[in-house]
Amino acid sequence: MKRQWITGLLAFVFAVFVTGCTGMSHDQQSPSHQQHDGHEQDHTKKTAAVKTNWSFSPQQPKAGQSTSLSIQVVKPNGKPVHDFTINHEKKMHLIVVSKDLSFFNHLHPQYKGNGSFQVNIPFPAGGEYRLFADFQPKGDAQVTQMQTVAVSGPELGEKPIQPDTELTKVVDGKKVTLSFDQPLKAKKPVMLTFSFRDVQTNQPIKDLQPYLGAIGHVVILDQNAKEYLHVHPMSENTTGPDAQFHAEFPHSGVFKVWGEFQHRGKVLTVPFVIRVS
Repeated sequence: MKRQWITGLLAFVFAVFVTGCTGMSHDQQSPSHQQHDGHEQDHTKKTAAVKTNWSFSPQQPKAGQSTSLSIQVVKPNGKPVHDFTINHEKKMHLIVVSKDLSFFNHLHPQYKGNGSFQVNIPFPAGGEYRLFADFQPKGDAQVTQMQTVAVSGPELGEKPIQPDTELTKVVDGKKVTLSFDQPLKAKKPVMLTFSFRDVQTNQPIKDLQPYLGAIGHVVILDQNAKEYLHVHPMSENTTGPDAQFHAEFPHSGVFKVWGEFQHRGKVLTVPFVIRVS
């Protein structure tokens, strides 16, 4: 068990801590495995030497209309990065969340060559959104860069983020329970276990399918949508009823967790809100 635990930690995810940015033309690179307290720090040995240029069309995204986003990854000298490592079957993962974390979307921009990625984003309502581009230039470190964008149109109003009192959710006929191997404490490794049962029969679900080459994926954000963790599973070959992930929360507070899984050809996203002491 000790060897499993260590293996899980080594396979564990990069955690990226991001300070907020404003304006649609500004991007910020996030340090990996590093806590960020809002002050400028030298992370040149921790992050890949790249930056991203973000371009929206239309320039002012509108709610209810598809927005085309181009992300070009370039070196400090402005020349494009051409080669990227495929990570869980994709060259880039893009996480889109509303400021209050009520909206979540996991997209995969298509690589167009010359360091450029393109994707269409449907924004459901007006307001502020945070976008996290997750990629790895070949031979370099994993990178996550965050962009903030204001979307015009009717807003739904921000919903307060409250920790769930019950960590069992029903999604698409499946009862999913989130549990932990120990109390949630900041900067302490913890194992997250998602357990699956059929709602009608209450029988364990043992035929989960791989999603992007793994049993599942977990994305975690703090309540301010600034500190981001993308967590991969301890074992990629299991088919249920349990899917386990190792995580380490950077600080105390409220976090939202999205688990993504696939069953019988359909991807389901299961959200939980938790408090870390």
